[in-house]
Amino acid sequence: MLVSEQATMGITLYQNHAEQLLKDYVLADSFIPCTSIIGGIFASKVVYDLTQTISAIYFKSYASLSKMQRVEWNNRAISTLHAIFITTISLYFVFWSDLYSDQFAGLITLRCSQLSTFALGVSVGYFLADLGMILWFYPALGGFEYVIHHLLSIAAVAYAMLTGEGQLYTYMVLISETTTPGINLRWYLDATGKKRSRAYVINGVVIFFAWLVARIILFMYLFYHFYLHYDQVKQLRSVGLLLVSVVPLVLTVMNLMWFVKIVKGLKKTIAKTQ
Repeated sequence: MLVSEQATMGITLYQNHAEQLLKDYVLADSFIPCTSIIGGIFASKVVYDLTQTISAIYFKSYASLSKMQRVEWNNRAISTLHAIFITTISLYFVFWSDLYSDQFAGLITLRCSQLSTFALGVSVGYFLADLGMILWFYPALGGFEYVIHHLLSIAAVAYAMLTGEGQLYTYMVLISETTTPGINLRWYLDATGKKRSRAYVINGVVIFFAWLVARIILFMYLFYHFYLHYDQVKQLRSVGLLLVSVVPLVLTVMNLMWFVKIVKGLKKTIAKTQ
């Protein structure tokens, strides 16, 4: 009888301990980042497989592509959906949400929410999955500059997600993903033999203005905002201060380099149509 009671008490204690561990895990700060990162990686895999299946059925030109082109076709579908997702979230937090409003007390550089952290985690998951593909097929999906871009993005976004520091500036930078769907569409038009079409020309013009706004003017606004709130920015830890200042600066240089290429490409495209 005594042994039975001790066994029952042991089981009860074990159940209570297990429930407490589960509760602590669910409520832990690491739960949202971990699940969102895994979700981002898993979503990338699902989109890749779905794109492969749907494209083979509904796009006749897909079968005529080389193996590497089909891989890139599927990969660009992932980046397009991620761009739509993170751009929508970023625009909401930067321009419509009250989370980073100056009207409320407290440092805007230290504000975060469960939603803002979750969205950044999904983005980290995407960048990890995409970087993995870039390295696996290197340099077919992108050269050295793409590796640098993704490493900087992962470092900055992951830090903001894990610490809650500088999330506002991280979302400002992520708005630049607005240009990704247009860039991907341009590749699709080229791959399907529509490089001389009117849609290709229109796409080039749209990319030019989207890049100018999202990757040049917006970054100027970011640095201006950074300057106005420097008294708050300087209170970040050294790593956070380095990331919110250096990463946008490096990306600005890369954006300007790519913008020069876009302008040259647009000029050639327009010249061929005349």
